[in-house]
Amino acid sequence: MSTLAFLGEFGEAIQFIFEGETTREGTQVGGSQFLELTVEHIKVSVVAMVVACALAIPLGLWLGHIRRGSFLAISLSNVGRAVPSLALIAFFVAYLGVGFTNVTLALVLLAIPPILTNAYVGVTQVHRETVDAARGMGMTEARIALRVELPLALPLIFGGIKTSAVNVIATATIAPLAGVTTLGDAIINVSGYGDVGRLAAAISVAALAVMTELTLGAAQRAVTPRGIRLESGRPSRRRTLSTRIGRTASP
Repeated sequence: MSTLAFLGEFGEAIQFIFEGETTREGTQVGGSQFLELTVEHIKVSVVAMVVACALAIPLGLWLGHIRRGSFLAISLSNVGRAVPSLALIAFFVAYLGVGFTNVTLALVLLAIPPILTNAYVGVTQVHRETVDAARGMGMTEARIALRVELPLALPLIFGGIKTSAVNVIATATIAPLAGVTTLGDAIINVSGYGDVGRLAAAISVAALAVMTELTLGAAQRAVTPRGIRLESGRPSRRRTLSTRIGRTASP
C-alpha cells in the first residue's frame, strides 16, 4: 500500500480501508473492522429498499391502473423531498426509541416516495389503446396490470428505485445516532477513527452510492423494451420533417 503515498490523505484513507491501523489504546480500527461496518451499512440499506419496494410498487401499480391517486403520488413525492432525513430519524428515535427496526422504518419512509411516484407515472404513461386491446382479448384487470402495464412501466420504476437506493445509502450514515452501527460511525466518531477514518468512510459511502447508481442504471436499461430504446434513440418524425422543410425553405 506504500505505492499510494503519492495520493496523500486519500492514499492513507484507502490504506485504512484495506489494512487498518492500531490506535494508542491498542484498538484495531479499519481493515476487517471497517469491512464489518460496510456490511452493516449495506444490510440496513438493502432491508429498507426491499420493504419500500414491496410497499410502493404494488400501490403505485394499482393507483396507476385505476388512473386515480395522482394527488397522493405527487404529494408523497414532494413530502419526500422536503422532509430532512435527520429530522425523520430523530422523530423515530424520539417516539419509538433506538434500534435497527426503527432506523429501517425511517429509511423505508424516505425510500417510498420516488418509487411510488415513478410506478404511478410509469403505468399511467402506458397507451390506453394497449390497455384496451388487452382488455378486448379477455384479460382480467389483474393480468393487464401485471402482464401489460408493469413490463412497460419497469424502466421508470427502476429509475425510482435507483434514486431511492442512493438516498438510502447516503442517509444510512447518520444511523449511528439511532444506535445502529454503519459506516457513519467512522464519520461521527472522529475520536475513535481519526480524520483518516472519517475520510475512508466518506470514500466508502461514495463508492457504494456510485456502484449502486451504475448497477441499477444498467438494470434500468436492461428492462427497457427494445422498441422503446430504439424509439428514444431515433429522432422523431415530426422533428425530421420540420428540419427538412426548414432546409428546403432556406435560400
